[in-house]
Amino acid sequence: MVDMNVVEQKPMTMVELKDKLEALKKDGKELNFRAEKVHVYLQEFATIDNKKAKETYEKLSALGISRLKEKNIVKIIDVMPEDPESLKMLFAGEAISLKQDEIKQILDALNG
Repeated sequence: MVDMNVVEQKPMTMVELKDKLEALKKDGKELNFRAEKVHVYLQEFATIDNKKAKETYEKLSALGISRLKEKNIVKIIDVMPEDPESLKMLFAGEAISLKQDEIKQILDALNG
């Protein structure tokens, strides 16, 4: 068994992960079974490009909503909710509640 220490944990969007897996394949490395399954899934469901994901991340970060953490922003980018109900569902299991004006700001940033 290999001893590994976690140096850093950082949430990443599905698009970033898809790009990393494609870079590994491009370098000639073979993906294991799980990584290949993830790659197939991401090809189907990671619909935006990395540039748009980064721009959206910047927009959401710039809103200054203190309750939105990095992992929440990544989750929003992965799902790209189109209405307030879909956005609220993302946070159903967490102890985060957004005000109506914050929800509107987030949806405006995603659509604009």
